[in-house]
Amino acid sequence: MNTKRVVGMISLAFLGGLLALFTYTKFFDRPKVVFSTDQPQVRLTQLPANYNPSAIDFTYAAERTVHAVVHVKVVSMQRESSGNSFYDFFFGFRDSKPEPVAGFGSGVIISNDGYIVTNNHVIDGADEISVTLNDKRTFKAKLVGRDPDTDIAIIKIDAKDLSYIPYGNSDDLKVGEWVLAVGNPYNLTSTVTAGIVSAKARNLSLLNGGRGFDREDNNYAIESFIQTDAAVNPGNSGGALVNTRGELVGINTAIASPTGSYIGNSFAIPVTIVKKVAADLIEYGKVQRALLGVTITDITSDVAKEKGIDKIEGVLVNGVSEGGAAQAAGIKDGDIILSVNGLNVNSTSELQEQISRYRPNDKVDIIVSHENKKKQISVTLRNMEGNTKIITRNEVASALGAQFAEVSASELNKLGIKNGVKVLDPGRGRLREEGILKGFVITSINGKSVESAEEVKKVLSGTKGVINLEGVYPNGVVASYAFSM
Repeated sequence: MNTKRVVGMISLAFLGGLLALFTYTKFFDRPKVVFSTDQPQVRLTQLPANYNPSAIDFTYAAERTVHAVVHVKVVSMQRESSGNSFYDFFFGFRDSKPEPVAGFGSGVIISNDGYIVTNNHVIDGADEISVTLNDKRTFKAKLVGRDPDTDIAIIKIDAKDLSYIPYGNSDDLKVGEWVLAVGNPYNLTSTVTAGIVSAKARNLSLLNGGRGFDREDNNYAIESFIQTDAAVNPGNSGGALVNTRGELVGINTAIASPTGSYIGNSFAIPVTIVKKVAADLIEYGKVQRALLGVTITDITSDVAKEKGIDKIEGVLVNGVSEGGAAQAAGIKDGDIILSVNGLNVNSTSELQEQISRYRPNDKVDIIVSHENKKKQISVTLRNMEGNTKIITRNEVASALGAQFAEVSASELNKLGIKNGVKVLDPGRGRLREEGILKGFVITSINGKSVESAEEVKKVLSGTKGVINLEGVYPNGVVASYAFSM
């Protein structure tokens, strides 16, 4: 056989073998995928013994609370000017007919007989208030009382056996804890959103300018908001902030947003404040505000350096009011308030929240640091008048033989005024001699606005010299009176 022929046949056979091997491995002998059970061990942080995975299940809290959050509608009658100042200047102001303007918000039922808590700014200036329940029943509501300093108001509907939300304890809330916001954003009833507590004791300087606490300007705004990232929008105001157990821990009040819509932060009034204010308004018609009688400031590193303070803790006393509770108890300018009844306070808002829980004549134990030495002081709190008396909204004060009472929010709105005290009866004394008639609403005395019957009584009884009264009658006639005492 030809040698070249043999070599060619061997080469051809060899190439055929290689082709067969390639074809088999390519199409028939595919590699198997093997899942190894010998995975590297990952060390997990051990869960606490009391860990409850159902704590982040919001269904129970939602079911328990959604029927106790209501839709609040308010109607106020407002007048509009002609909008043409040039015409009004030459031809006189053209008074337009009052037109109804509607507003909306939320409210929380706190008792089965129809007491509802909401925000003061929801019902402020309302002539009519109506409430729609989650089952679509609608009721007319009456205003029980309101407190602008905490932005809390209480309204009442005539109904029985209502679902209500029990009070929780906002002191127990922890940063990072889950909460639910229940309300009616954009008139979308029965809306529930979830988030966590982002911070506590926030002061946003919203109420009455937020100028402080126990100030000489008689501004008693109290802000100690719970900050959350639960979505809250217009219409949620007055709604419920609840924990995962379905307990009320706050009243949703505000959002921090340049657009007016939710962008990540919402704020609620702690239930510790809500509970006390609601009880006062229901029982007395007026908040029994207890005052410590001090001016205070937060302690920062700069303040600590300036004042020679060793540790940044507590709240610094800047001044003590003459005749106030703090002065009577021995608290001095420069003292540092560390705690109230065993609860630490490290900001003005925290101190505000603690004192706001009490009424005049209540005693609190306060720990102060005086010249870097701690001591406990028992303080009997006083009211805005400097005594321990309970003040009722409808209490009739008398002075110069006349009787006075406070004016309702609807009356103030109808008269177009922000404050005033009504003359219930001019009596037979000086006011009658000056021609002041029953129903006259005093708005100021000697240029100073008046808001309570007790305030009018105090000024008229204690002023010597000329008295200037300014005010308005129920028919809208503005009048002023001047006489000597």
